[in-house]
Amino acid sequence: MNRSVYITRLASFLPNEPVSNDEIESILGLINHQSSKAKPLILRNNQIKTRYYASDKQGNTTHTNTDLTTKAVEKLLDKDFTLEQIEVLSCGTTTPDQMLPAHAAMVHGVLGGIPVEINSATGACSAGIQALKFGYLSVLSGSAENAVCTGSERFSKWMLAKFFKEEAAKVAQLEGDGIIAFEKDFLRFMLSDGAGAALLESKPNPTGLSLKVEWVEQRSYAHELPACMYSGAVKDKEGKFIGWSDIDQEHWTAESVFSIKQDTKLLGEFIVKKGGELLKKIVDAKGVDVEKITYFLPHLSSQYFASRIEKELASLGMNIPGSKWFTNLSWVGNVGAASPYLMLEELFHSGRLKKGDTLLMMIPESARFNYAYVMLTVV
Repeated sequence: MNRSVYITRLASFLPNEPVSNDEIESILGLINHQSSKAKPLILRNNQIKTRYYASDKQGNTTHTNTDLTTKAVEKLLDKDFTLEQIEVLSCGTTTPDQMLPAHAAMVHGVLGGIPVEINSATGACSAGIQALKFGYLSVLSGSAENAVCTGSERFSKWMLAKFFKEEAAKVAQLEGDGIIAFEKDFLRFMLSDGAGAALLESKPNPTGLSLKVEWVEQRSYAHELPACMYSGAVKDKEGKFIGWSDIDQEHWTAESVFSIKQDTKLLGEFIVKKGGELLKKIVDAKGVDVEKITYFLPHLSSQYFASRIEKELASLGMNIPGSKWFTNLSWVGNVGAASPYLMLEELFHSGRLKKGDTLLMMIPESARFNYAYVMLTVV
């Protein structure tokens, strides 16, 4: 069967007004009534200027993750493509509103419409691309003529100071300062809320541009490397990973078990190296000349990694100069599984693309080192 898959529509939804660096702690709250000592360093390195929260300036919830995702999907719809035409709904997120039902089921429940096939990908940054690949394969195989794929996050609720209150009090008793570990503080100044959605179809747009999906490749290095970013678990002194269900309930809040934590040492050592290693294998196998791509869209958790990625790729014979890079991290923030969609949506609607342009997307995930690469051609 000679079929192709095209991204024909892209949409995004960012809640409320942009939040500046000075406003972060006024919304998320101060841990132990004091501003983070690490905040200036973290913001200087990540170079994020604004981000979005699914809450108002008083910290009151305005949107759930389901709401964010639904609103992004609704922006794909019009008289030419209606809710009742959706065949597959595939949703990826790190931060579902509940453990059960699955996130895609909740989104379908709010959207309404007709019975559809659903798929939920729950992981970290690459969950959105895992959702995209399910939709891509569904259309490519002929089992569906279209698929709506999404990536979304509502990180802000996981970062509220009140969830660290007991741990901070415990630390204050032991150390006298009440300052939580850097691995937890680090992410409070990087993560953002929002959602992106893409419509995949078996035919390109009759008018206007489409993005032909050439390939989607993903690989995990969990067989080699330990968990780097995690939630609902702790590591003991020996580095053993212990999940929440094996931890006594009274320790859940005292140790902020459900906060998102990042091993920054592990991150710095492997995230760039393994990503370059995989891309080299993929482009060699597919005969891709990376230096000839028109745009490179890397999902960055921090601008700190940009120069390191550029240097690593060049050392492997894959020179992609900064002039070809497109990222919106500085004004959108790190939106995890939504970030690839938000980058692609902004570039797609920027007026910069022309037929024949090639786009290479890179989505690294540090949770346990999973990587995704996507190649697109403008048609």
